Amino acid sequence: MKLRLEPRTEPSVFAPFLVSGLAILLTLIAGSLLFLFYGKSPAAGLHAFFIEPLQSRYGIGEVLLKMGPLLLIAQGLAVGFRARVWNIGAEGQLILGAIAGAWLAILFDGSSSPMLLPAMVLAGALAGMSWAAIAAFLRTRFNANEILVTFMLSSIALQLLYYLVTGPLKDPAGFNFPQSITFGASATFTLLIEGTRANTSFLLALVATALAWLFVERSLAGYKLVVGGLAPPAASYAGFSANRAVWAALLIGGAAAGIAGVGEVAGPLGMLQRNISPGYGFAAIIVAFLGGLHPIGILFSSALMALIYVGGDFARLSVGLPNAVTMIFQGMLLTFYLLSAVLLTSRLRIEKGARRHDAVAET
Repeated sequence: MKLRLEPRTEPSVFAPFLVSGLAILLTLIAGSLLFLFYGKSPAAGLHAFFIEPLQSRYGIGEVLLKMGPLLLIAQGLAVGFRARVWNIGAEGQLILGAIAGAWLAILFDGSSSPMLLPAMVLAGALAGMSWAAIAAFLRTRFNANEILVTFMLSSIALQLLYYLVTGPLKDPAGFNFPQSITFGASATFTLLIEGTRANTSFLLALVATALAWLFVERSLAGYKLVVGGLAPPAASYAGFSANRAVWAALLIGGAAAGIAGVGEVAGPLGMLQRNISPGYGFAAIIVAFLGGLHPIGILFSSALMALIYVGGDFARLSVGLPNAVTMIFQGMLLTFYLLSAVLLTSRLRIEKGARRHDAVAET
C-alpha cells in the first residue's frame, strides 16, 4: 500500500479548510516538541498559549486589540491575493497611515471636534493607498515585480518614521524621546471593554470583513478584479482591464493597512513613536492564507494569530519561555501551511499493491 498525489480535476470546496486544519495541527505538534526542547511541559506551554489569555477580561481584551489590525489588513490583502496581486508591503502602508493620522492629531492638538478622528482614519486610508500606488504604477507602467517593490517601500517607510519622530514631529517637551506629543481625547478611539486596552477601532475591522464578503462574493467589481488578475488575456477579451485589477488590489490593501496604522496610534499607543507595529503587516499575510483567502475564514484565522501573539506573552511570564517563541510559532504556522497547500491542487490516493504471481507452466 502506498500514497500517491493525484491532480485535482476541479477545486475542492473543503480543501482550504483541510489545509488550514492540517497546518494548525502540525504547528501544535511541532510546538509541543519545541517546548520539550526548552525543557518545559508541552501541556503547560500550550495552556499558556491558547487557554490562559481567554481566562481573564484583560487577556480577552488583548486578543481583540491584536486581532483588529490583523483582521483589517488581512481582509485588504486577501482581495489582491485572490487576483494574484502580491502586496507584501502592508507594514509600510500601515506606517504611512499612522504618520498621516498622527500628523492631523498633532496639527489639531487641543481640538474637541468629533470630526477629528474620522478625518484621521480617512487620512490614514489615503496615505496607505498613496504608498501602495507607487507599486501599482511601477507594476502597470514598467512591469516591476510588486513583491519586491512593496517590500522595499516598507523599509523606506520605516526610515521615514524614524526621521519624523526624531525631528519634525518629535515632542519638544518629551525629554528627547523619539515620539510625538500624546494625542487628545478627540483624536483617540474609546475603550470597547472597560478594564482592557481593546478599543472601538476593532469595529472598523468587523465592518471591513462585511464589506470584503460583499465585494468578493456578491459584486461584479470583485469578479472583474479576480478575472483581471488571474487571466489578463481572458479579461481583456471580456472587456475587463488587467491593469485596473492591479490598481484596485493594491489600493484596497493599502487603504486597509493605512486605517490599521491609525488604529494603533489613536488606540493603544496614543502617540506616534518608533515602534508602531509588532509586524502586523507581515503576520497578516499568514492570516490571509490560513483563512483560505475567504472573509469568514480570515475572521477566525486572525483570532488564532492574535491568540498566538498574546499567548506568547503569557507563556513568557508563566512558563518562562523566551520571546522568540511567538515568532517561531508564526513561522511554523506559515511553513506547515505552505507544505499542506499541495492539497489545494492535488488529492492523496491510497493504492493497494497487487501481489504478482508467477504462472507455472506445465509441461
